[in-house]
Amino acid sequence: MTLFVGRGAPRSLYDSVSEASSAIVIREYSSSFGLASRLLGEPVRTQVRNIYALVRVADEIVDNPDPTLDRSARATMLDWLEGDVAHAMRTGYSGNLVVHAFARTAIAVGIEPDVVTPFFTSMRTDLDTRSHTQDTFDRYVYGSAEVVGLMCLRAFLAAPDARPDRDQQYERLAPGARSLGAAFQKLNFVRDLSDDHDLLRRDYFPGLDVESFCEADRDRILDDVDEDLRAAAAVVPDLPPSSRRAVRAAHATFAELAQRLRAASPEEIRRTRIRVPTPVKLRLAAGSLRGGRS
Repeated sequence: MTLFVGRGAPRSLYDSVSEASSAIVIREYSSSFGLASRLLGEPVRTQVRNIYALVRVADEIVDNPDPTLDRSARATMLDWLEGDVAHAMRTGYSGNLVVHAFARTAIAVGIEPDVVTPFFTSMRTDLDTRSHTQDTFDRYVYGSAEVVGLMCLRAFLAAPDARPDRDQQYERLAPGARSLGAAFQKLNFVRDLSDDHDLLRRDYFPGLDVESFCEADRDRILDDVDEDLRAAAAVVPDLPPSSRRAVRAAHATFAELAQRLRAASPEEIRRTRIRVPTPVKLRLAAGSLRGGRS
């Protein structure tokens, strides 16, 4: 018989291996996030990687282009994953290394089901929804991205150098965390416009005809992103030092991507995936180190 030890269990080899597995997921799937996460102080760096690794696994279930993996199989995998996460958040244990790492972080920093459930709801939406109304788009962005910002905020505010009034800080900083997540998601929708439409058969932006995507469409979307970025920037100075530099670097990278998308023609956006070159990311990260020490 297996005994679940509970929240106060000492760190084990299995815990270490689970966190190393999450780090591998991040390294292989997201070079931009991997770079920014290196600027986080510990234990926040590991905790945020654990959060994003779970996000990447769920994304892979719904976005894997393998045509032999049908809708039913994906739905079953997603159900299993959500159930495993819920169980692990109650017990502190999972046989899935990425879920185990996430659950340890969730318990340690205070991530609750009220932000995890909307995430899986949005992931499940991708299995069936081919186009969005404004209402379904807002709910999708909240569940797929804004709640991830809220999960990370919990980790930031649980750090040793955070202020003691964590709940009050969370309420005050949550709108900015949500805005940063929303900006990142909308930017990804723009630069993945063709793949989402042509390969995955999804149109995220309400009322947008991808086939006739034009400068006015591009600018309208990026104006909205700029608003999100401004809202996020307003709270960055109030983050603990252990996370401030990394968030500043991520924000700068998103702002740079937004500028590059605005400078690209609609045809270029439809034809290629606009990126921020690695040397530019490194320069922005260096700038965040200089600007984020106080």
